[in-house]
Amino acid sequence: MKLLTIFLLCLATTAMARGTYQEPANFVNDVFDNSPPAASRLWITKPLRNSITKILGHKPDSLRVRYWGEGKKTAWILDEIGKEKPITVGIVVSDNKIKRIKVLIFRESRGWEVRHDFFTNQFKGASLTSAQSLSKPIDGISGATLSVRALTKISRLALYLHQQTPFSHDSP
Repeated sequence: MKLLTIFLLCLATTAMARGTYQEPANFVNDVFDNSPPAASRLWITKPLRNSITKILGHKPDSLRVRYWGEGKKTAWILDEIGKEKPITVGIVVSDNKIKRIKVLIFRESRGWEVRHDFFTNQFKGASLTSAQSLSKPIDGISGATLSVRALTKISRLALYLHQQTPFSHDSP
């Protein structure tokens, strides 16, 4: 009986870890106070593809990336594989620094701890160095190594992509 209880608790924890924590459209609405600008698209040219491949460690899956921008701020909804399945993350970049990062949809059976503020708050204020790494160290989470790596890659990617938009420069 005791073993069955432990098994059921483990199964329930795993099931609760997976899921949608916030719909991507709601994230974008929150970022822009329920008045988001129209979505823009950044086309992945060959030079961009090469840089993105270096950041992610694999080629990008699409020919374009959708984002929302206003002033010096952009919002990105990006996916990266944790261990086997994609993790969907919303990232806000402002003044070439991460302002906010949030796990929106988590599909893995492990590593769900990356969704908590104690982990995501580490990314706030991080920028991209000339070597395309984060300007701040990110502490890992035991048992969530692949999820931590996925969020770190996505953060670097969002910062890099932001630099390719008109929103990364002073507006006239």
